[in-house]
Amino acid sequence: MRKRLMVVAAFITLLAAAPAFAEVKLAYVDIQRALNECNAGKQAKAQFQVKVQAAEGKLQAEQKQLQELKDELEKKGMLMKPEQRQNLQDEYVGKVRDFKRQYNDYREELARKDNEMTGRIVHDLAQIVQQIAQRQGYTMVLEKGSILWGAPSIDITDQVIKTYNEMHVEPGSIGANPKNASKFSSSSDFGAAAARRSTISK
Repeated sequence: MRKRLMVVAAFITLLAAAPAFAEVKLAYVDIQRALNECNAGKQAKAQFQVKVQAAEGKLQAEQKQLQELKDELEKKGMLMKPEQRQNLQDEYVGKVRDFKRQYNDYREELARKDNEMTGRIVHDLAQIVQQIAQRQGYTMVLEKGSILWGAPSIDITDQVIKTYNEMHVEPGSIGANPKNASKFSSSSDFGAAAARRSTISK
């Protein structure tokens, strides 16, 4: 809320400082919607879901094995020799530890992939917003998540989506050296704040 109030204050300052004869032309973009609806975003989301499903499948298989081992330990443990029971307990504890580590690894890998794929597309969207703003003479273009309210008439999200779809480019390559495109993440330069609020996993 504090950040949004600061944005409103910045608007007031901008309008007060502008000469009476100067036209202040404002617009905003819903980056999350653009991410969801652009072709690159849809494709990235589909690819991400495949990775999520693969990780979930592997974890479920591991969890099933753990449950079977636990059941065996509970049902047959008392009938086993102490050494056999201890070996089975050690095996179970080791598998639980491995499962937790694997779960954390998958979670971190998926988060990294989400950030990378989101960052590439948001970078492109931000570049397109900048191009549209310069071409059409906007004084300022804001991201929807940073404002309290904006009239639908100054929402240029559809225009940004249409422009991006018509370009047919590799995500992360607009305004950047293609060799460095793989380095884009949600902490990249232009559009970084919007990228932190947006994600293909939504």
